[in-house]
Order: sequence, then structure tokens, then C-alpha cells
Amino acid sequence: MVARAIENAGIPTVTLNMVWVFQKIIGMPRVAAIEYPFGRPFGEVNDFHRQKEILQCALDIFSTASEAGHIEHLPFRWHQDPKKTKWHPPVPAPIIEFMRREGLL
Repeated sequence: MVARAIENAGIPTVTLNMVWVFQKIIGMPRVAAIEYPFGRPFGEVNDFHRQKEILQCALDIFSTASEAGHIEHLPFRWHQDPKKTKWHPPVPAPIIEFMRREGLL
């Protein structure tokens, strides 16, 4: 919703998002979709090289997205099967429960 308000002020935005399907639900202007776990949209802690790559790819969307509603999937994949990732919280985030109830996952 913040991105929409900024866009309404005439400033284009791109959101880095792990739950890109919400673009269609709440109308995020431009989405850089990344297939990374929650809490790690830019990758591993201290992996400055990968973080810079992700940021650059997200910023590059400004040159390819001609209008709001654009979703671009970034070419990065998490290095581990999400089911084997050990740092997820023991209780899923409310957004995950919502997505399961709505059949989005």
C-alpha cells in the first residue's frame, strides 16, 4: 500500500517480494519477484555480492516495466530446499496461513 501511495505522488516504485501473487490482490505497482524464503529477500547474511546483484536486478525493472502491475521474476533461486531450511519460525506467519486458506500455496 505504501508503494501505491508513492506512485500516486508520481514516483515510480518496485517492490522486492517473495509473495508476488499479492500483486494481483492488492495491486502493487511493479514487483521484482524472488523465490527466496521469508526474511531473506536479499539472500544470506554477509553475502554482499549476491545482495548487490539482487538490488541491481530489482532496479533494472524500472527500464523494462512500462506500467504498474508488472511482475518480473528475478533469476535467483535459494540454495537449499525450502523444506530443509532450518531458520523458519516454528509457527507460519499469518500471511502464509492466509495463502493456504485461500488456496494460493
